[in-house]
Amino acid sequence: VKVRRLQSQGIGRPSVYHAVVVIFLEFFAWGLLTTPMLTVLHETFPQHTFLMNGLIQGVKGLLSFMSAPLIGALSDVWGRRSFLLITVFFTCAPIPLMRLSPWWYFAMISMSGAFSVTFSVIFAYVADVTDERERSTAYGLVSATFAASLVTSPAIGAYLSAWYGDNLVVLLATLISLADICFILLAVPESLPDKMRLNTWGTPFSWEQADPFASLRKVGQDSTVLLICITVFLSYLPEAGQYSSFFLYLRQVINFSSTTIAVFIGVVGILSIVAQTLFLTLLMRYLGNKNTVLLGLGFQILQLAWYGFGSEPWMMWAAGAVAAMSSITFPAVSALVSQSADPDKQGVVQGMITGIRGLCNGLGPALYGFIFFLFNVELNTLDPIQEDPCLVCPVLQQALIPGPPFLLGACTVVVAFLVALFIPEKTCCSSSSSSSSDAEDSEPLLHDSIV
Repeated sequence: VKVRRLQSQGIGRPSVYHAVVVIFLEFFAWGLLTTPMLTVLHETFPQHTFLMNGLIQGVKGLLSFMSAPLIGALSDVWGRRSFLLITVFFTCAPIPLMRLSPWWYFAMISMSGAFSVTFSVIFAYVADVTDERERSTAYGLVSATFAASLVTSPAIGAYLSAWYGDNLVVLLATLISLADICFILLAVPESLPDKMRLNTWGTPFSWEQADPFASLRKVGQDSTVLLICITVFLSYLPEAGQYSSFFLYLRQVINFSSTTIAVFIGVVGILSIVAQTLFLTLLMRYLGNKNTVLLGLGFQILQLAWYGFGSEPWMMWAAGAVAAMSSITFPAVSALVSQSADPDKQGVVQGMITGIRGLCNGLGPALYGFIFFLFNVELNTLDPIQEDPCLVCPVLQQALIPGPPFLLGACTVVVAFLVALFIPEKTCCSSSSSSSSDAEDSEPLLHDSIV
């Protein structure tokens, strides 16, 4: 009776479009808060802004890494719909606290990492409602929706913040989050088939399924996969740190206005989508898989070095265009690791890559924040958005390296490039093997390839 009740809830049959709406609303709400969040962060931690931002995002990333396998395993037993509701609710719970109590807001962001794994449940939902042939297209639709929400929402949030204040933006983001929760409650049907829930309900739960380090222990079993995993770790660690602190860096150090940051996000996002559709297809066809990975790593080295040494706005724009080209790396790595594994080991090797990148999401932000703190890259007395830009120039001119973490990140990617040179490229591979890989293991790769 309970199973039938769950199946009867929602509008229509479970489909990819239900997942698309859930993802769009959640990340659109957070995208609106790009400008207000930078302001609140600097007001709350004026002395050590970068350090505290790194610690907050680092705790959130580590909690997500630890909890993702558990939530995924539980959703296989109890269904996707209830865990969609839990993950969206707790991920969006900190939003209304931004203007009410900044300290509680940042504390809630850190703790919400334990539930900030909506994509894990969403891709499992999509896997339930699609067959293997159309699954990659469905994943692409969901991921493209995620990218589109973050391309448009920061600009809208910056505009509303400039004309009507941050309070309105926070209120709008809260209402959109509530709409997302109501949509899940009222419109999203359960996707896990009745037979699967009946077969798994009440069975003993294996804690090995919930162990985030289980896949990492198998890294050294194959030399080729080991080289790929080292490459992923060394290249994604600075990427995760950059994502957590770059917009704050643009505002505090490079003197970007809120509107300029929003436009920057939109332009780089659009260029990234073009790079991963048009250029990636051509490069994979004419250069091959391994050479495409090496080219992407080369672009990433140039991008991070430019971010590290650049002190002028035009340098950031140029480096952003290079960053869009460097986004081809991770789709190529995903295909490369698929080639390097046997058909029956696809889920295992993709799970290794997923685990390593989840670990980087926790370590990267904390590392960047700590390096900013060590090099004293702070503007404690000046708010560059409100003060005369000429006053900021002497501060930047005193530092030979305005962005030390980015330069260190470039060095780690150089090592990743050298490691990738030794990866053997297999000429024969089964294209069907990649599509048969475990959906939950491969989902963050699909997610990141669009970003």
